[in-house]
Amino acid sequence: MAEARPADTGGPAKISIESIPHTALTRRLDRVILRVGEISAYIWLVLVAVIIVNVVLRYVFGRGYILFEEIQWHLFAIGFLIGLSYTMVRDGHVRVDILSERWSLRRRAWIDLLGYVLLLLPIIFLVIRYAVPFVERAWTLNEVSAAPGGLPFRWVIKSFMIWGFLLLAVSAISRIVRCWAFLFGARA
Repeated sequence: MAEARPADTGGPAKISIESIPHTALTRRLDRVILRVGEISAYIWLVLVAVIIVNVVLRYVFGRGYILFEEIQWHLFAIGFLIGLSYTMVRDGHVRVDILSERWSLRRRAWIDLLGYVLLLLPIIFLVIRYAVPFVERAWTLNEVSAAPGGLPFRWVIKSFMIWGFLLLAVSAISRIVRCWAFLFGARA
């Protein structure tokens, strides 16, 4: 005999990790991350424009400029670094859904909590720890591209490593607080 299934989905009910309630603190933190992410989304439009200009200059006019190549790399890096935190807040990061979709919300919250505390936060700490002297050195030297005709002020672009991972830490803290509040009934 076939197992009864909910009529609306045709299968077992799926419980999203987004079902974990927000707290006042997490709403504020997420709002900041989402706003930064929405503003930085324009980086992708600028990147597309730079790519089009570069392609036209190279293939229509036969002129290639290293400056446009470097701008593309740096805009992509900035968009990616800022996008990490935005993706986490929107719950768009990768999960092993084949496993997690079968788990209870409580178990998923535990796995998220432990993953953020034991894996993500230490990695963020290490990246920031080693990025600070890296950026500081670039700032002190007023680092520019080694390529002739390349980008000046490379320290500005390198500083996005720190900003991107600080934003990721904020989004991870928001998730930790949400999981903690769900698991232990604390409201922040």
